[in-house]
Amino acid sequence: MSHSKRSVLVAGAQGVTGRAAAEHFCSLPDTKVYGLCRRKLEEILGLVPINVDLLSLEDVERAITPMEDITHIVFAAYVEKDAPGERSAVNVSLLRNLLDVVDKNAPGLRHVTLYQGGKAYGADLGPFKTPAREDDPRLMGPNFYYDQEDFLKDRQSGRPWHYTILRPEAVSGFAVGNPMNLIMVIGVYAAISNELGLPLRFPGPEEAYKALYQITSAHILAKATAWAGETASAANEVFNITNGDYFRWQFMWPKIARAFQMEVAEPIPISLKVYMADKGPLWGRMTEKYKLKPIPYDELASWGFGDFIFHSAFDNIASTIKARQHGFHDCIDSEDMFTSFFANMRKRHILPPLH
Repeated sequence: MSHSKRSVLVAGAQGVTGRAAAEHFCSLPDTKVYGLCRRKLEEILGLVPINVDLLSLEDVERAITPMEDITHIVFAAYVEKDAPGERSAVNVSLLRNLLDVVDKNAPGLRHVTLYQGGKAYGADLGPFKTPAREDDPRLMGPNFYYDQEDFLKDRQSGRPWHYTILRPEAVSGFAVGNPMNLIMVIGVYAAISNELGLPLRFPGPEEAYKALYQITSAHILAKATAWAGETASAANEVFNITNGDYFRWQFMWPKIARAFQMEVAEPIPISLKVYMADKGPLWGRMTEKYKLKPIPYDELASWGFGDFIFHSAFDNIASTIKARQHGFHDCIDSEDMFTSFFANMRKRHILPPLH
């Protein structure tokens, strides 16, 4: 097997975070990229796709043992479970099975990147201290982020490789069949509203419309991942990673509407999970009418995730000072991010063209 200067193993390469990381590493020189996924991977130029079930140690050993050249792991795999204890158990198992095999077979392993998110600060529970900082005290467990982090710290002790933990918020990028991708929720909701001749309404309460929010472009997170893997001061550290700005939906929403050439109307709190449930046949007709990529409707967007974000009626802000102090300075205007992502989704024939 040929050895490049860097061989990156991306676990969960089909998801929004993993896909962006895989694409970014594939664009870098002297880098070989393996992409792990339970289902068939959509082709990414330069990626070596590997189908594997990370919950099966036997399957991981079959797939990963030959990869002796791995130098970096990007861990973006995730399994959803309703109960916090179950969620911890299954997601720690994913990480343990992968590290058990790589640790044993890839002596050149240098770095592991683990992704977390706002649940580390209680963003899923209600209002929390803002701006959130990486050294804020933990919440009551079980919390799968904490349990993965503790496992990783324990496993790294005495070994030559290091780890970095990155905490984004509402990662946005291109991926389908992913439970947490806000850009797809907004894009499909806007396209369906437009097709029905409706204005674009924010589907949450006034308090959420006016609260401060932040977001993370999958491209920014991918750049932070590459930076962390090669930066000595990032070793065994935790960093919040966002676009670098904050916004209120009440001012961003009209700009999103403009990107779809739509009128905007006053917010009405609805459940997207309920009101978008019957729109599959309409999307099927839109797919045919606009010659869109034939993606099953239930794989396009997670309406429950949209409900969670749009009904969070409190500020959600994390400090990114620590990342900047350690040398990561990439940022993007969130308005530009939304506009470019929607344009890209039209180009990929995921969303209908503008009229």
